[in-house]
Amino acid sequence: MPAIGRAELESLYGASHFEQLGSEGLLSDLSPDAIDFGRLGGSIRLAAVLGTLPTTTWRDVQAEIAKRAVQLAEDIHEGKIQLGISVYDIHTNPRQLMAAGLEAKKALRAHHYSVRLTPNQDLALSSAQVLHNHLTGERGIELLAVSNGKEAIIARTVAVQDITAYAHRDQNRPKRDAFVGMLPPKLAQTIVNLATGPLTPNSSHVVLDPFCGTGVLLQEAALMGYGIYGSDLEPRMVDYSKQNLDWLAERSEISSPTLEVGDATDVTWASPFTTVACEMYLGRPLSSWPNPEKLQEIIGTCNLIIEKFLRNIVDQSGSNMRMALAVPAWRSPDGRVHHLPMLDHLEKMGYNRVSFEYASDAELVYFRPDQIVARELLVITRK
Repeated sequence: MPAIGRAELESLYGASHFEQLGSEGLLSDLSPDAIDFGRLGGSIRLAAVLGTLPTTTWRDVQAEIAKRAVQLAEDIHEGKIQLGISVYDIHTNPRQLMAAGLEAKKALRAHHYSVRLTPNQDLALSSAQVLHNHLTGERGIELLAVSNGKEAIIARTVAVQDITAYAHRDQNRPKRDAFVGMLPPKLAQTIVNLATGPLTPNSSHVVLDPFCGTGVLLQEAALMGYGIYGSDLEPRMVDYSKQNLDWLAERSEISSPTLEVGDATDVTWASPFTTVACEMYLGRPLSSWPNPEKLQEIIGTCNLIIEKFLRNIVDQSGSNMRMALAVPAWRSPDGRVHHLPMLDHLEKMGYNRVSFEYASDAELVYFRPDQIVARELLVITRK
């Protein structure tokens, strides 16, 4: 969901460093080294711009790809080159893309390079293909062609989302609980980044998760370098968080967590915190669309709990304190999204909703195609 990734980048680095690039990306005046790609949950690729063509005609783009591949190969002194190509918002198809790859391969072989081409089934290679074919490694080249209106930007991928690392720390944790929901680590990263904004990660900046569950969000905040503070209504969940964070501390250097049992709707948090990042109560899981009465009952229960939480924490948070909350939203079979009623009354409760230049509020909804209960990402500041 590209808009969520754009909002995350805007939170961390500011809108002034970016401009929209095609339907999915952002173009930045920051160097790739200035972007901490490993902490980004909503970005798939990071690429360095090589040049711009004054056209998006595929024949011209294809020729430019072959030329750039040969230029980049000059820095690869030995071994087989791993080559891949991905295209965004340019009129072509996978068959033409494979032809472009073969043309680039032919050009490289004419310069006496040994080449292995990663085949395209789609216009963009998947993260798994980029990783498994080592396209960001010492002998790897993935070239991107992206439409920017009437121009085509040619870039080289320098980093790709590490799905293997995500899977490891998600599936290998000692304690997991499907009943309370399975927050993906990359979404947890995004929520933390939306909450912290440009705050420099260090242990003096403490992220509070008042619905900590099994500790996924605390885990990701700790790996970034923040101090972490978690609470949950269920003692079992607090124990799960402790065991999971102990497991993480054996493998990574993280700050010691503060964990406690408490009902987020009325607890007084004993320790100070800098920001709040959490996945709220999402209501019951749904495998089919409920009737209108049942839906209103579910929405009403979630709305009450979340509103009580916001009213409880408002006097415990400092002025302008920023929070990022994953709250429930419900997607009907026709694609309409049903939101919490309390979203229309945030100002009365003492909050301002943060708006983003490169993502609308309506786009900040995270869901799988078959999912009824979605997560709406709500970023607010205390008045």
